[in-house]
Amino acid sequence: MKIINRILEQSSKPWYSLVVCFMTICESIFLFIPPEVFMTPAIVAEKKRAYPITIATSIGSLIGGAIAYMIGFWLFDSVGIWLIENFASMEKFELTKTLFTKYGILIIIGTALTPIPYKLLAICAGFLHYPVLVFLGVSAIFRTGRFALIGFLLWKFQEKANLIVKKYSWQLIIGAIVFALLGLLIITLI
Repeated sequence: MKIINRILEQSSKPWYSLVVCFMTICESIFLFIPPEVFMTPAIVAEKKRAYPITIATSIGSLIGGAIAYMIGFWLFDSVGIWLIENFASMEKFELTKTLFTKYGILIIIGTALTPIPYKLLAICAGFLHYPVLVFLGVSAIFRTGRFALIGFLLWKFQEKANLIVKKYSWQLIIGAIVFALLGLLIITLI
């Protein structure tokens, strides 16, 4: 319980927005922890932090998505082929390429709104040279919408959320990680 109180105490500080932004950048590139895990403590600790934390999360997501896209775009010949050969197959990649070409915007929207890991989509979009402005624009709209909805709900129900977070903190963290892993499983099965 002391660690949860400490996290809530630190998350009410103004610099915590930068932490949320940085952690969301990392989530968009390599972490498998949903951004809501980073934004929740600050809003639960202090209701008025909902707006700046939501903005920090959205900016971090867009920066991280752009970096992951660039990794896919520029490192395909070295890292990309190795990833495909070791974690999938060229046949699956060709199927993904066909689906992404045909349903790209719907796939971006689905990934922005669900637990499917965003970093995989961003790297794949770069691999496939999907139009970067379309990718970033659709991502910005729907990822920001998702974070705004979470931020609003936490703001609206802050007192209840505060009690829930303090009482079930570890279960919520484990649940968020399981939720992210389910998204990874969905990607693997597709």
